[in-house]
Amino acid sequence: MEKGNFMKNGELRLPPGFRFHPTDEELVVQYLKRKVFSCPLPASIIPEVDVCKSDPWDLPGDLEQERYFFSTKEAKYPNGNRSNRATNSGYWKATGLDKQIVASKGNNQVVGMKKTLVFYRGKPPHGARTDWIMHEYCLLNSNSQAPMENWVLCRIFLKRRNGAKNREEKDIDTLRPSRKVRVVFYDFLAQNKTDSSSSAASGITELSTHESDEHEESSSSNTFPYFRRKS
Repeated sequence: MEKGNFMKNGELRLPPGFRFHPTDEELVVQYLKRKVFSCPLPASIIPEVDVCKSDPWDLPGDLEQERYFFSTKEAKYPNGNRSNRATNSGYWKATGLDKQIVASKGNNQVVGMKKTLVFYRGKPPHGARTDWIMHEYCLLNSNSQAPMENWVLCRIFLKRRNGAKNREEKDIDTLRPSRKVRVVFYDFLAQNKTDSSSSAASGITELSTHESDEHEESSSSNTFPYFRRKS
């Protein structure tokens, strides 16, 4: 694998213990801005994909992880500014207000915008909302503060619901065998107790847990640019 190139056969390959976890500012300034102006990227890690040519579950990469793509925007109408976000099975719909991405250093300059979109199955306006989320980042012109539309950077992920898995996550689980872990704790101080009928006298407590699908929280690392080492 070449230095700085973590893509292999269209999939993300990071060194053990690391994951790609950039901030909004890093995505805009270090990746999208460099892409727009054809400058070298910190790492060849974000592929070019037309995200609206495929449904979110058919895009490259691991469905259980956040996926990042450079994409171009297609106008919905020849003379309009609205984007065509229809896919094979549904469409992306914007939700909430766009968020300004502000530089952390300097004069608090607004360097980009982040739009949040939700994927709906079916045809508008009667589509069924899903838990697929996309954050779409665009670069702002430093002079006019107008969006630069030639390239956008998309972060796509499956939203986690409290406790219950949604249908998309259950579909993912059917593709892999479930693993059950048995954890056994031995209480060596209980060996001298005479009441063998109690759980304390047995000295053993068994717990069964399933592997968690939650996103891992990670701590920052300076070894690789914008990569965080798993805690």
